[in-house]
Amino acid sequence: MILHLETEADGALRQRIELGAHQIFADVDTTLGGQDSAPDPHGLFDASLAACKAITVMMYAKQRQIKLERISLQISRDNSQERAGHYQLSVTISLIGDLTEAERQKLLLIADKCPIQKLMTQATIAVSTVLAA
Repeated sequence: MILHLETEADGALRQRIELGAHQIFADVDTTLGGQDSAPDPHGLFDASLAACKAITVMMYAKQRQIKLERISLQISRDNSQERAGHYQLSVTISLIGDLTEAERQKLLLIADKCPIQKLMTQATIAVSTVLAA
């Protein structure tokens, strides 16, 4: 998969990101010179974790015919120590459906097994950047 990004207007900070047939946008707060018209990159990073956790849990429940109807999830971020290499995300998940306590606890464990959390916490990620010809 190739992701393509273009700045929307000359000198603007708002970015249009194309992922296959989908488009998302990124921007920054007005205090940083943006228009606050879309999530900032940190928000997109955090949102990828939220989406992954929810999809992973829903898929698991569906495969095992667990009566999970939906998920409500909240992430709070403490990035006050980001420059020192510490980025803290706290996740609160609500599981809605006719679930036993054992099912709820199993789904909680499954939430921590989502692929994005593994990437964020266990992978070594290498990024190389080059100029286009």
